[in-house]
Amino acid sequence: MSKTPKIDRQREHQANERTFLAWLRTSIALIGFGFAIARFGLFMRQLSFTLTQQEMPPHPFFNSETLGVSLVIFGIVTIVFAAWRYNQVFWQIESGDYQPIRWTVWIIAGIVVVFGFFSLPLLIMRNKVSPPQRGLNQPLSRNSR
Repeated sequence: MSKTPKIDRQREHQANERTFLAWLRTSIALIGFGFAIARFGLFMRQLSFTLTQQEMPPHPFFNSETLGVSLVIFGIVTIVFAAWRYNQVFWQIESGDYQPIRWTVWIIAGIVVVFGFFSLPLLIMRNKVSPPQRGLNQPLSRNSR
């Protein structure tokens, strides 16, 4: 055990728990965004089919389902990393040998930036929906009566 006073160790452990909970919130947000992005892509395809009566095949790689599933997987990996890091810091506090690791923050930030860049093609290069054709159950205009 460390010779650090008990109250100081308690504060350090509480700070470690708050950091873990922040990572957990981030992971839950990543999973939620991934789920929403994947479902929104499905909604957009169904809306496009309803308006045009033509099925638009999704891009094999740059589609919302791939991005959404990737975000969910990354969120799960982040939870595992957060639990591992919490445990590592717990024992470093107990032994009085805490070592901050900055590279993990840079790696996770970089991965989130990459996911942001992968979402750009979904916003920029999406298929344009053509105006709907007049269907059988739409009323005729004045000129066509």
